[in-house]
Amino acid sequence: MNYLADEQRYSKMTYHRTGKSGLQLPPISLGLWHNFGGVDTFENSRALARHAFDLGITHFDLANNYGPPAGSAEETFGQILKKDLLPYRDELIIATKAGYRMWEGPYGERGSRKSMLASLDQSLKRLGLDYVDIYYSHRFDAETPLEETMGALDQAVRQGKALYVGVSNYNAEQTEQAARILKSLGTPFVIHQVHYSMFERKLEQGLQDVLAREGVGSIAYSPLARGLLTDRYLENIPADSRAAGGSVFLRPEDITEEKIAKSRRLNALAQERGQSLAQMALAWVLRKGHVTSALIGASKVKQLEDNVAALKQLHFTEDELALIDQILAG
Repeated sequence: MNYLADEQRYSKMTYHRTGKSGLQLPPISLGLWHNFGGVDTFENSRALARHAFDLGITHFDLANNYGPPAGSAEETFGQILKKDLLPYRDELIIATKAGYRMWEGPYGERGSRKSMLASLDQSLKRLGLDYVDIYYSHRFDAETPLEETMGALDQAVRQGKALYVGVSNYNAEQTEQAARILKSLGTPFVIHQVHYSMFERKLEQGLQDVLAREGVGSIAYSPLARGLLTDRYLENIPADSRAAGGSVFLRPEDITEEKIAKSRRLNALAQERGQSLAQMALAWVLRKGHVTSALIGASKVKQLEDNVAALKQLHFTEDELALIDQILAG
């Protein structure tokens, strides 16, 4: 049967304006960093993407190297588009990135014009699209002039291969310089993708001030600290977990007793609020309205539903916020 999106999808979700641009994103976006690679079950990936859209999640975040293997997440999403979502293309915000290792040789990573534009062409081919909505420089490249990297993003927009551009993993000073260059080029720099969670708070160390001053939105990746801010690791490391599977992104040694103790105390507060720990962690990231969207990963449809349910309770009392800071500082 042909897929038909839920007609009530837009009544289920609110949308946030991204910085000072006209672009609006859902407060919860779906990241395809994991669970959409060539090693994953296609029908599960397909079910996740379809259900996300049915919940009103219009933003799907990719990068050239997502998989594994590298490139396969874009290929998987390209198949999902072809089978299900292409009729809704004008309702979707599809993002991809370049900057990390993708192919052999000096142009297979970092921020040269050669690398950035060649990678975008490869991504569009894998996705089966003429353009992406957001194209990111995935990381700052100290070996390439920033003017060259930003110039490549500008060229992507002028070629009609991207509508907006952003950066990821740039510090406050680098972001300010990027904003100044892109403004001089007249290119719509709308978003910064940043690692942000209760356990990772570099956004608050000057970067948020730059984004506010420049009118740039933000999207937080790993808001659940790769699972540490869920109930998954409160007792032990499950056999089917990412950590047990030998992931380079979350190793058993990353799951320290100190972090688990903090997660348990945070979980107790979440239960008092009538939320799961994951729901409270997402609400906390979105609490001040500075962060445009929280980028989640999911391996099951139920996880999507549970995470979106965080939007039902975004308010924190001053006492709750003070207790969270006390727990994290302990």
